[in-house]
Amino acid sequence: MTADMSVSRLNQYNKSLLLGRCLSQWAQTYGERIALVNESGECLTYAQLQERVERLAGGLYMAGLRAGDHAMVHMPNTFGFFYSFFALLRVGAIPIMAMPNQREQDIDALMAIAQPTAYFIPDDVGKYDYLALAQRMQSKHESLRLVVMDGDAKCETRDVQLLEALQGPTCPWPEQDERDTAVLLLSGGTTGTPKLIPRTHGDYFYNFTASAKLCGFERDMVFLAVLPAGHNFTLASPGVLGTFQCGGTVVTSISVSCDEAMPLIEQHRVTHVALVPPLAKLWVEGREWEDSDLSSLKLIQVGGARLETGLARQLVDVMGCQLQQVFGMAEGLLCYTRLDDPLETIIHTQGCPLSPEDEVRIVDEDDQDVPKGQVGQLLTRGPYTIRGYFQASAQNASSFTEDGFYRSGDLVRRDANGNLIVEGRIKEQINRCGEKISAAEVEEAISLLHGVHAATAVGIPDELLGERICVFIKPKSGQTIDPPRIKIALREGGLSDYKVPDQIETISEWPLTAAKKIDKRRLVAIATQRASASPQAKPLGYLQEAMATDTLPFELR
Repeated sequence: MTADMSVSRLNQYNKSLLLGRCLSQWAQTYGERIALVNESGECLTYAQLQERVERLAGGLYMAGLRAGDHAMVHMPNTFGFFYSFFALLRVGAIPIMAMPNQREQDIDALMAIAQPTAYFIPDDVGKYDYLALAQRMQSKHESLRLVVMDGDAKCETRDVQLLEALQGPTCPWPEQDERDTAVLLLSGGTTGTPKLIPRTHGDYFYNFTASAKLCGFERDMVFLAVLPAGHNFTLASPGVLGTFQCGGTVVTSISVSCDEAMPLIEQHRVTHVALVPPLAKLWVEGREWEDSDLSSLKLIQVGGARLETGLARQLVDVMGCQLQQVFGMAEGLLCYTRLDDPLETIIHTQGCPLSPEDEVRIVDEDDQDVPKGQVGQLLTRGPYTIRGYFQASAQNASSFTEDGFYRSGDLVRRDANGNLIVEGRIKEQINRCGEKISAAEVEEAISLLHGVHAATAVGIPDELLGERICVFIKPKSGQTIDPPRIKIALREGGLSDYKVPDQIETISEWPLTAAKKIDKRRLVAIATQRASASPQAKPLGYLQEAMATDTLPFELR
């Protein structure tokens, strides 16, 4: 299938494809309906959101931002995130969707690739100094001319502007085509180099509109955004954009904790929420003590990693609403279990592709199709799946076949009804809480530390995290390894928190396969055995303790 044919078929679906014009269209259609609600209960109508975005877009234009410029958005789920995202689209700039928990190494690498003109940051989240990071990035990257901070902190440099103060008159509409890049998403990699996914106006509009239709999104729905809004799952599968397309309401939350998110469900009568499996497990366990009224929930979507059958059944039983499994990738292909599927299909499979034009092949190591029902590597191409990463010719050569199929790295099989069942990964990635983490990146960061001769990272099955990061370190002669100091050094070196190993083990000699390669399966077994024998080796869990009280919780005195 050619790219032009894909665009033609998307045009048949809907002609309103330019993402920068979506918000004004929604404001015209839905006007005084509530678009956004934050944790404090502050509300914005579609008209108010559009008005604020127009003012910010005018300010960005006056500051020199133009169509085609790149701008990194490194913000949590706040109103400021949505102002920034939609204002960039309005100007015609291309947002780079960084995750809030990414730190200096990731941000620096992404900026080196994308050369952004602007960088959008919060003023304070979890006491992390985003402003100091932004100033270091300005000193390293000549392209970075503008830093925009959401908050009221004082700025000691003229190169930083406050989001609320950055306003201007209506800017001109950019000249764009549905085949132009609209947004750059992040992809989990098997190397330490981040990859950027160029999604066009046409394919991304289809991504969230077709998904919203399939998932039954409607005008009266309320979507709770607890996962980062810059992630493809939360943003457009169908997520925030799918909700806006239908005229629904998005409730934002910075916290994923059930004791903060569940009261929002009760307060705002949330109907839809998207979770990753580790978070879904915590929410199920949290219902043992968290008693918010969740009767408004109609649908819980779970994606980002395979949902185990037992947890899937628990979700249905404990949460009391419909479950939908979502399997896909920011590169394109999305699979959903259907709302009218039998419960056993929803429990046991990850569904089938969104579009009838999606092509899926399941192949062996020689790219030959495997027999029906057998496990193989997933290859895919279709009308909303990319044909290449941004400025990554070497990666593209290995990630795409000559005839345009994307090598997902997933091991899957089909059931008799065509639903996909995910069996694992072929690449060396660790899937921790739905985040795809490069084993090579973690190994490289640790290998640079004092006293380390070599390091190997593996993913260990974990009830809470899905997989936890375990690193085996072979120390230099005469050196000893101190795990707490290793973790501190990694954070100080700029490694993102979610990539810091959960378990660190010392090893004197590597177990080898018959081919004389490091036997990672054996390392997984060793790590599991050591964790069982030594509770200190396990990641910290929760301490539960019951105590009597003669007052109601939060009772006023």
